[in-house]
Amino acid sequence: MRNIFLFIRQHFNLLLFLFLQIFSIYLIVSYSKYHNAVFAESFNKVTGKINSRYNNINQYFHLKKMNDSLIRVNENLYNKLKSDFSIPDSATQLQIDSLKLDSFSTFKKYSYLSARVVSNSVTNQINYIVLDRGKKDNLKEGMGIIDPYGNAVGIIVGVNQDYAIVMSLLHKDSHISGKLYKTGETGTLLWDGKDPETLILSGISKSAKICKGDMIITSGFSTAFPLGIKIGSVTKVYNEKASNNFKIFCKSATNFYNLTYVYIIQNKDQDGVTAMLEKVKGQQ
Repeated sequence: MRNIFLFIRQHFNLLLFLFLQIFSIYLIVSYSKYHNAVFAESFNKVTGKINSRYNNINQYFHLKKMNDSLIRVNENLYNKLKSDFSIPDSATQLQIDSLKLDSFSTFKKYSYLSARVVSNSVTNQINYIVLDRGKKDNLKEGMGIIDPYGNAVGIIVGVNQDYAIVMSLLHKDSHISGKLYKTGETGTLLWDGKDPETLILSGISKSAKICKGDMIITSGFSTAFPLGIKIGSVTKVYNEKASNNFKIFCKSATNFYNLTYVYIIQNKDQDGVTAMLEKVKGQQ
């Protein structure tokens, strides 16, 4: 307390000056409309800039929460796509004991589940992606993976209780069925291990009319991906002299360098189709 009084005594003139200055400004602003308006405008500008900076900082620290909520919203939207439902065969009448409130859920073929990317490689010859979902989330081998924009990423090849391993399209052993969106010709997508942004579509006959920029989509000929998932777009068509097919280079629609979240495609018919194929192979 003694030090406070000594400080006031030592700087009394300066403190008195500051007090009178502030009091004078207060009187001017209070009793002059012009000065009041000028002060209010200046004060609003200063507080506006401070609030803007504060909001930017606050939003930055809430980005993860906002991103997680957007991922969940996107997941719900994917699960409402018209292409996820298959039309029942009306030629056959079935007797049922009860009727579900949501009758469409009976015929839903595809559902989507969001997952976070734990690990991802791009520059190797064999690239894998690790997801934070596993058997506890009903994941199985053979499920397709897409990015948040709906582009093909890869197929699950390994699952444990908590994690799933995805064979990326950037894998030398990756072979998925793709087709030209305009003309409908079907071929096989593979990666030559060179450019992470370039895939190769093989098996397309030279009779096909192909133009630069044509879209390549999934054919729907597997249980991993439904028809119409975007894979990439044609960048170059190479005329192979040793075969009757084109070698088509395409730019991948997925940015494999920037994968944070993905969506897992769950096909209701996967187990049935897989079991039937295994049975046929066993009989050969």
